[in-house]
Amino acid sequence: MSSVNKCNIPEDLYYLVEKHVWAKLEGDVVIVGLTDVAQNLARTIISASLKAAGKRVKKGKSIATVESGKWVGPVPSPVNGEIVEINEVLATAPSTINHDPYGEGWVAKIKFDDWQADSVDLVTGQDALRSYKEFLDAEGISCEPIAHEG
Repeated sequence: MSSVNKCNIPEDLYYLVEKHVWAKLEGDVVIVGLTDVAQNLARTIISASLKAAGKRVKKGKSIATVESGKWVGPVPSPVNGEIVEINEVLATAPSTINHDPYGEGWVAKIKFDDWQADSVDLVTGQDALRSYKEFLDAEGISCEPIAHEG
């Protein structure tokens, strides 16, 4: 896993950098979650309200709302499609996003309509690292480890 300004940025994922959302391509589905940058900025996440499986979503529109002590905000979808699964763990353990944003803290799985069209503005690999470096430097952001609550 690569690190930019102490933030973990796996090179094998796709990112909407300015929205702090990642997507992992698996067949005709993407697994979606919040980045290490997002969870670091939010601090301890205290609730996550996810849209239901079966719901159609548009790229850029919310698939979930997360709340921390200092922030409430949407988790935007990186693709157009249908939510096929949500991470039920987040209902009772929303801070899982803090502990493992790229693993157990995933938010939803979305069956996308058109990967070629939707992935045009997603970055991956070295492009993602460069984009995050520019963004983090411009905003003066560095991820510092925090003590997470259960």
